[in-house]
Amino acid sequence: MADKRIVMAIGGHVGDMELTAGGTLATMALQGHKIITVALTAGERGNPPTMTDKEYRVQKIQEAEKFAEMLGGEAVVLEHLDGELPDNKEVRLQVADLIRKYKPNVLITHWKNSMHKDHALTHRIVNDAQFFAGLPALERENPAHFAAGPYYAENWEDPTDFKPYVYSLISDEGFKLWSEAINHHWFALNSSSYKYKEYYSHLKAARGIEARKKYAETFDIDPIQKRIIKEGL
Repeated sequence: MADKRIVMAIGGHVGDMELTAGGTLATMALQGHKIITVALTAGERGNPPTMTDKEYRVQKIQEAEKFAEMLGGEAVVLEHLDGELPDNKEVRLQVADLIRKYKPNVLITHWKNSMHKDHALTHRIVNDAQFFAGLPALERENPAHFAAGPYYAENWEDPTDFKPYVYSLISDEGFKLWSEAINHHWFALNSSSYKYKEYYSHLKAARGIEARKKYAETFDIDPIQKRIIKEGL
């Protein structure tokens, strides 16, 4: 397709973007767009009692790869430890290098306020990485590339001050693909602390009703991007 786009969804853990933005990613994948998921940590410390965190990390990476494979995309999982994501320039440049490598048209990531430290930090990392990636004077292996956004996904752990601004419609086929792909994430179905798949399935349906459609996901954007400039009213 002539207007094929590349979407990069960057989460603090494997599963974050797959749950919150997965319907949009699946719908766009079916339309021929390229999907790249990036997890700054594997989220391995939510391990089931029968596995060590190291064993679960291996499984989480496989889960990320399977989800992306079903969407015809690619998954990248960085080496940082769950709960110990570093707040430094190196990790920002690491993400900037991925943006330059894959050249996404648009970025998706976490909202700024969260009960989870990795989510809030990922928000800041991605915004700084977006700046570094688009800075021509910053010499890296690949040339500068600017990706639009970020769009901030709706997440039950990131609720404070989040206000739906963009409703992204999910097709019936996209919802079906997401529903099948997310089944490969153990915690989405088996977590004893939260019914992840059930919650996000219903949330997509509820947001769809608000949009007068069947399914949708909502995103917020930075306030400065909400300016509407036009000649008269």
